[in-house]
Amino acid sequence: MGTGRINHIGIATNSISDAQHLWEALGFSGTKDEVVPEQGVKIRYLTGSQNTRIELLEPTSEDTPVGRFIDKRGAGVQQIAVEVHDLDEKLAELKELGIKAINDKTSMGAEGHRIAFLHPSSCGGVLVELVEIRQQES
Repeated sequence: MGTGRINHIGIATNSISDAQHLWEALGFSGTKDEVVPEQGVKIRYLTGSQNTRIELLEPTSEDTPVGRFIDKRGAGVQQIAVEVHDLDEKLAELKELGIKAINDKTSMGAEGHRIAFLHPSSCGGVLVELVEIRQQES
């Protein structure tokens, strides 16, 4: 089951430090950086009121999903992440509805959460990240 809650909005940028200034001026505060080698990205979450979160994404190289995104489209909103309680169950349900995932298997994302991505062609042109949140965290 989905929680109906946005976990974060991911913004691809060439420099998370440079991008953070705007979000700080808008009332968000940063956390420590985290590198997710499997995704080839350095991440900094910025938190606003009511736990609203922006995820700044800086590629560790050009040949990564975020690096290719920036090369093709430029910096900007890269994905919207939605929380789910059971990632495997939700992926199976979405597959039955004809919604395609980018990969057949889940991976580990930031903060140790299991994640999966839905293909933009199935989501109105938007890359949707599913973030598995254990029941007590939501």
